[in-house]
Amino acid sequence: MIARTLPAVLAALASLGPITTGSAAAFQLPWAIADEAAAAGAPRPVVTEIVSDSDIKARSVPGIVAARNQVTLAFQTLGRLVARHVELGDDVKAGEILAELDPDDLEDNVRAASAALDAAEVQLSTTQATAERTRALAQRNVASTAQLEKAEQALAAAAAAVEQARSELIRARDAEGFAQMAAPFDGVISSVLANPGAVLNAGDAVVQLSAQDSREAVIDLPEAALSEMKDAAVFTVWQDDDPATETRGTIDRIEPLADMATRTRRVHLSLEQGSHLRLGSLIRARLAGETDIAMTLPEQAVFSRDGQAHVWRVARQGDQATVAAVPVTLGASLQGRVFVNAGLEQGDEVVIRGVNSLNEGQQVGERVEP
Repeated sequence: MIARTLPAVLAALASLGPITTGSAAAFQLPWAIADEAAAAGAPRPVVTEIVSDSDIKARSVPGIVAARNQVTLAFQTLGRLVARHVELGDDVKAGEILAELDPDDLEDNVRAASAALDAAEVQLSTTQATAERTRALAQRNVASTAQLEKAEQALAAAAAAVEQARSELIRARDAEGFAQMAAPFDGVISSVLANPGAVLNAGDAVVQLSAQDSREAVIDLPEAALSEMKDAAVFTVWQDDDPATETRGTIDRIEPLADMATRTRRVHLSLEQGSHLRLGSLIRARLAGETDIAMTLPEQAVFSRDGQAHVWRVARQGDQATVAAVPVTLGASLQGRVFVNAGLEQGDEVVIRGVNSLNEGQQVGERVEP
């Protein structure tokens, strides 16, 4: 095989013409060129991020206005729902009728229970008469002891049946009084759970009522942010689409268990008196005294030097680019990014990958977007 390919190689070299000293110096193999570039220290490209409006993240977090006092209302008896006088979001007053069951069914139950009581009382009268005759016969030794015991047992059973029938009548009359559902306090209907025509068992939910005078803001915060907060920290809270509704909220309680998916914990904020935020309103909240916006960077863009957080800022002039370590003041971390409170400005180019392999003043190549 070598014998066949060697002439072809020689012919190819001959076609290049005579190799002079100058041409030999100009001719280099590809790997020799790569070695020469590496030896020359060609600037390497860097993955960077430009701090711009798109990287300004709201420090505020979303939430919702909820009721601290909230109850689910249900009827205390079985029946068919014939009317629901409220809809979602309606304001109601204490004592206002919210829903009604079919009264005809409940009245029928009362009549049936009353008839059952009458029958039980008649049966009791009959057994009483029988027991009295049996006692008289037993005194004359005409009736046996067994007959007397049987009559007494029948009398006791009849008396118990009367008591049971009387209890059923009381229960039926009470149920008749439960045909109407009234609001236990002033509030707003926050959920509707049953519609007219539905047959409900006792305890089936019909509506949810939330008290207007015990509103709170509910937000979710990461563990890192919570660790930096003081007890009873104060937040500025406003309606998501209306910053003019700004009010104050103070941490009332923090739920002990974190959400495994989001790694956040639910925080309940007590709203100041006079707040006009309605139940169910979407809100935003931020720590009082902080601005609404802040720069953020990926966490891997930050490195430590002498106990101080730094980032590599790229300075470009023409085709030349160098990096310089810039100290920064960091805030809380959120979803893989960290707030930068000081040290950078909009428009700065910051290296976000490979930060541990750079040196002060090192030249770098073109920018590579992440």
